[in-house]
Amino acid sequence: MAVAPPRSPPDRALKTGPHAAREVAAGDRVPASLDEVEAGIQVCRRCDLWRDATQGVPGEGAAHAPLMFVGEQPGDQEDLAGRPFVGPAGQIFDKALAEAGVPRDRAFVTNAVKHFKHEPRGKRRIHKTPNRGEVTACRWWLDAERRLVRPRVIVALGATAALAVVGKATPIGANRGKPLQLPDQAQGLVTYHPSFLLRVPDAAAKARAYAEFVEDLRLAGELAGV
Repeated sequence: MAVAPPRSPPDRALKTGPHAAREVAAGDRVPASLDEVEAGIQVCRRCDLWRDATQGVPGEGAAHAPLMFVGEQPGDQEDLAGRPFVGPAGQIFDKALAEAGVPRDRAFVTNAVKHFKHEPRGKRRIHKTPNRGEVTACRWWLDAERRLVRPRVIVALGATAALAVVGKATPIGANRGKPLQLPDQAQGLVTYHPSFLLRVPDAAAKARAYAEFVEDLRLAGELAGV
């Protein structure tokens, strides 16, 4: 599918040089390294989410991790830090990983959408769910990360991530805990997004959902051999 070239690059320093980053952002060539992915994300104009974001947030972790986790998008703290899963949801994620016996440094952690989609509410920036078009536009970068890292197992955290990873709507409740075969030979799993666990109002339901989340992470670790 043809992609329109970028409108104009932002005034940011790029690790692999502005010319290389512009080429990647425009889709003229496939990124050859994770550094090129990171640089390209910073000048990406495939959708309009870059306009209100502080910066793009690429994935991070082991370059050839056997396990990849894909979330929805950066949140407020991730947008400011430039790193995935460092806010409240990231704290829940790290806690669950530890309980599941899955070292985060053996995984690659990223998002389906690389810029923070939000709306202002007073002094706060409130999360908005990316739409299908934004997920589709940003899949260029997720596919590049998948191709370069080549994980054995990819875990989609939440419905937006499942859409990006599987390529179609994949209800979490009906599919969690069931390995899925993906076209790139990796196995896929879907589970809750950690932010969902923060929003469950009932204490018993929250505890049950968290236990299921830990169970899913443990299964992912076993399938990936970590």
